[in-house]
Amino acid sequence: MRDSQVKGKCWKFGDDVNTDEIVPARYLNVTDEAELASHCMEGVDAEFPRKAQPGDIIAAGKNFGCGSSREHAPLAIRTLGIGCVVAGSFARIFFRNAINIGLPIVVCPEATAEADTGDELEVDLLAGQVSNLSRGKTYAFEPFSPEIQAMIDAGGLIAYAKGTIVDRERQA
Repeated sequence: MRDSQVKGKCWKFGDDVNTDEIVPARYLNVTDEAELASHCMEGVDAEFPRKAQPGDIIAAGKNFGCGSSREHAPLAIRTLGIGCVVAGSFARIFFRNAINIGLPIVVCPEATAEADTGDELEVDLLAGQVSNLSRGKTYAFEPFSPEIQAMIDAGGLIAYAKGTIVDRERQA
């Protein structure tokens, strides 16, 4: 089960970061998740996979994850250990793919507008708050429904579904 609070260093990106920038198309035949993660955000910052640490937080502008509908992009982010992505908005398919693999994502344009790389951020998924500890500011966002949060907590849709089936079998 995932922790509902994420705290880490902010990595700031702009608007319209597309899936080809998150994972360049030349790596789409890679099946090893760790290798895929080693190319995360390479199209925007080639050094990002070596600089980011587990638990760090990506902050981005509007339309994060636009472009091709591939699971590689959120999978690379999650596998690299990024604790959460906070953006002004997400492309619809990226949003769904992120939930399906258990990557916490948050829509909070106010927080991302004022955040900078290096700021210390804390995201409380259940309370619906992003705190910029470096700036002493807190921003509200609409938390996920209990069902969506349960999917994220379980590690994604498949893990959630398996857990639901096991629970039903135990109750039968």
